[in-house]
Amino acid sequence: MGKITGFLELERQERTYRPAEERVKHWGEFVVPLGDDGTKQQAARCMDCGIPYCHNGCPVNNQIPDWNDLVYQGDWERAILNLHSTNNFPEITGRICPAPCEASCTLNIEDNPVTIKTIECAIADKGWENGWIKPQPPGSKTGKKVSIVGSGPAGMAAAQQLARVGHDVHVFEKSASPGGLMRYGIPDFKMEKHVIQRRADQMTAEGVTFHCNVEIGKDKMISSLEGDFDAVLLSGGAEVPRNLPVPGRELAGIHYAMDFLPQQNRRVAEEELLASGTDELAKGRNVVVIGGGDTGSDCIGTSFRQGAESVTQLEIMAAPPEMEDKDLVWPHWPMKMRTSSSQAEGAQREFSVNTKRFEGENGRVTKLICCRVDDNFKEVADSEFEIPADLVLLAMGFVAPVNKGLADDLDIDTDPKRGNVIANETDYRTNRKKVFAAGDMRRGQSLVVWAIREGRQAAHSIDKFLMGSTDLPR
Repeated sequence: MGKITGFLELERQERTYRPAEERVKHWGEFVVPLGDDGTKQQAARCMDCGIPYCHNGCPVNNQIPDWNDLVYQGDWERAILNLHSTNNFPEITGRICPAPCEASCTLNIEDNPVTIKTIECAIADKGWENGWIKPQPPGSKTGKKVSIVGSGPAGMAAAQQLARVGHDVHVFEKSASPGGLMRYGIPDFKMEKHVIQRRADQMTAEGVTFHCNVEIGKDKMISSLEGDFDAVLLSGGAEVPRNLPVPGRELAGIHYAMDFLPQQNRRVAEEELLASGTDELAKGRNVVVIGGGDTGSDCIGTSFRQGAESVTQLEIMAAPPEMEDKDLVWPHWPMKMRTSSSQAEGAQREFSVNTKRFEGENGRVTKLICCRVDDNFKEVADSEFEIPADLVLLAMGFVAPVNKGLADDLDIDTDPKRGNVIANETDYRTNRKKVFAAGDMRRGQSLVVWAIREGRQAAHSIDKFLMGSTDLPR
């Protein structure tokens, strides 16, 4: 694959970023592509390694060596065909996926993997630029109707697959536009929303009907979907946030991340703000973000662009090692220190910190009282300290999907601990004959690429359920 000696002759080169002082002044993407020649050089580094562990590292099983070779040969059009055979939305994963495939790359044994994510994004973007990505409407209709609840990556992937084989697919989305948390949870500086909209437009041309501003369980009952459609797919996100029930939690200025982030996306899109979110901005404030994951990082970048005075990020876990032990970890995803582009914009990061309480004045938070903790999360003696804060964002993950009006109204079995809908990975069917579940609704909070995989596999099972057999890939 690629150039036989490419990995010996060429060094890894990633996409670069616009300078932090420049990019925090706007909401657009700031990643600088390598260009055709640079991307072809990076594709040339894909070695003929015998066992391409990158296949296993990628949840959708992208045929990575194959399209790397096609890019190296300059056959971009065949590369996008290959990429689409396993991934409906490579321009999305090429922007926001953490790239577990690169962790599995054989060259990562020497910490120098192929820039798979960069190449994937370049292939997809070139496909759009050259008009190679077009609607693929079915040649005939099956007469079967499928409803999909939620238009995130799982719902959109399933909808596209099912529409292309001739089913009448209806997607119900509670927000104003399709995309789910891809549109409303991921900041525009990481992915501009025209990237999602052009896919929604493609899917509409393929026969998918989007019903936006329709919340199932509130505006329309789930039981009516079960009665009116031949199959129902539940593909909502894991949106129930983890709370921090400590003294002072009731003070003003303390918000869940997902009451904060989507509002800014709506401002950029010039949509009406939700009354259930917050209209508070970080401008001029000392912001504290509690939670060290991707959502916390998104809060950091958003706060800086809103004009925060300072941003501090707290993580209860200990700081991970700078470098993993390859002999123990490879080809699996390693736990190691990573610094996101948002964190690099000036955030102060604190590890092994627990928040004991919030304190405030006149009903509004003014500081956090924190302490250091050991590896067992026990308080270290005499370690208490305080952090000034007038805006606190809780980004500690999500505990469950929203089941009210959905699974509970149909008596669908759910995990008693997490609330996830119970459906196996073989057919994605729930205990209700016509009802399926995929994505975060089934597996809990996870990656976009995992949701795409589950949506595609659920579509395979739904088509087989409806027609007795299926040609859709699994």
